[in-house]
Amino acid sequence: MTPFNRDMKIFSGSAHPVLAQKICQSVGMPLGEAIVSSFPDGETRVKINENIRGRDIFIVQPTCPPTNQNLMELLIMIDAARRASAYRITAVIPYFGYARQDRKDQPRVPITAKLVANLLLAAGTNRVLTLDLHAQQIQGFFDIPVDHLYAAPVLIRYIQQKKLENLVVVSPDVGGLKLASAYAEALGATLAIVAKRRKSPTETEALHVIGDVEGKTVLMVDDLTETAGTLTNAAALLKKYGANDIYAGVSHAVLIPDIAHDRLKNSEILELITTDSTPVKLRTDCRITVLSIAEVLGEGIHRIYTNESVSSLFEINAKQP
Repeated sequence: MTPFNRDMKIFSGSAHPVLAQKICQSVGMPLGEAIVSSFPDGETRVKINENIRGRDIFIVQPTCPPTNQNLMELLIMIDAARRASAYRITAVIPYFGYARQDRKDQPRVPITAKLVANLLLAAGTNRVLTLDLHAQQIQGFFDIPVDHLYAAPVLIRYIQQKKLENLVVVSPDVGGLKLASAYAEALGATLAIVAKRRKSPTETEALHVIGDVEGKTVLMVDDLTETAGTLTNAAALLKKYGANDIYAGVSHAVLIPDIAHDRLKNSEILELITTDSTPVKLRTDCRITVLSIAEVLGEGIHRIYTNESVSSLFEINAKQP
């Protein structure tokens, strides 16, 4: 391979500095020095405190709540790096906010995921590294390379260690069938689906179970949960259909305080397994296990920097680096 002599620098916004530190530890380098703060009127202030001219820059910033603030902060950091003559700027977005607004499902509504892609490009982003997009077609909204990684290998390894017997993987809605199928294949489990109806942005109703769950251990898998309504309603229905222990695994736990935790506490779900793609607020009366995806993102960053193939990391059943 041709020697690569451009220095790499990793910076973090204020959304998830703990994850950025873990990523830096996984690749064996310090976190870059930058000031990210606010002026008294709330405007974001950014200053990069080291020379990045000609460097390969990675900015770690999930656009989780407060979504607008974190997105704007990311755009400003990218602009600062571009104006400081960085060679290449990669936006590392473990959780890509606005991903559910990826199409016009009603008259006179925006396609906000496309707008965010345009904003990132206009700010000066050369590449995007992200994890478990809500809709994979969002990659096509960008006119720059997008590396789309999966949290599944991390979750699958943890679940395998639990040695769950008579396991069935359940998708809590029809849209997550492909993801659930990949988990079922990796875990050697059967597959089932819960059909649901959305009543409001924060409330869903589980209607039917397609597949055999009676007397089985259930693992529900999804890419995202906010209010935990879909998961807890599905778990209640699965119990009615005769399921035994019920677990849930999600890539992004953007838990709304109190609402999500109260639902999980009073639900049939024994354990919610998730990742640190966003900061997860824990509560002692809820059993939530947070696994780190820092090594997966660190490996992606390393391969982008050294111009190696990232394609093997795209496989949902790939082994964790």
